Amino acid sequence: MSADETHGAPPLKFDAQGLLPAVVQDAATRQVLMVGYMNREALRRTLATGRVWFWSRSRGRLWQKGETSGHYLHVRALHLDCDGDVLLVEAEPAGPTCHTGAVSCFFHALDAPARAAVLAALAADSALAEPAAPDGRVVEALFAVIQQRQRERPEGSYVVRLLDGGVDRIAKKIGEEATEVVIAAKNGAPAEITWEVADLWFHTLVLLAASGLSPADIWRELERRRR
Repeated sequence: MSADETHGAPPLKFDAQGLLPAVVQDAATRQVLMVGYMNREALRRTLATGRVWFWSRSRGRLWQKGETSGHYLHVRALHLDCDGDVLLVEAEPAGPTCHTGAVSCFFHALDAPARAAVLAALAADSALAEPAAPDGRVVEALFAVIQQRQRERPEGSYVVRLLDGGVDRIAKKIGEEATEVVIAAKNGAPAEITWEVADLWFHTLVLLAASGLSPADIWRELERRRR
C-alpha cells in the first residue's frame, strides 16, 4: 500500500503542487474555523503530533497553527471527502483561530450590497464580460459599498471594524498587505500577485474613506502627473 492510500477510504489526491485543501471545523460547535493547505509532511506531522500543521504557499514553509499565538488546533477527527482530494479536520481550538482575533476566519457576510460588489468585480473578468478591458467602475462600485458600511455601520462588518480601529489599524493592515504583495512578486506567481494587489487596493480604499477622500481624488492626482 502506498503512502497516499488510506484503509477503507479513497486514496489521497494531492494537487499538481503536492497540496491537499484542509477545512478545519470546531469539533464541538461544528463552526468552520479556517481553510488551509497540507502537503505530505504537514499531514504526517498533523497525524503524528495531534496538532494541525499546514504548508504556507506564500512563505513556502511548513507551519503549525498557533506556533506564534499559542492558539493551537488539537485534532479530534479527520475525514476525507468522497474523491479523496479534500480533508475535513475536526479540532478543538485553544483560542481564536483567525489572525484578526475572530473565532473563525469566516466572518464576512455576503449580504446584498456585498454580493453586488462581487458581481461587479466578476463582470470585469474577461471570461465573463465583453471583450473591453476592465475599467475604474469596479473600483467605484467597491468604494460605494465601503461608504455604505461607513454610513450604516452594520454589525459584524469587517470594514466597520477597520474604521473603528482608526488610521493606525488601517495603516497597519495596508503595511501587511504590501508585504504580501512583495512576497507574491518574489514567488513569481501571477495569480498570487493579482490576489494580493487586490487586497492592498481594497484596504487602501478603506483608508481613503476614513480620510474623507475618494478614488476620484487619486484619479485627478494621477492625471495631473501625466500632464
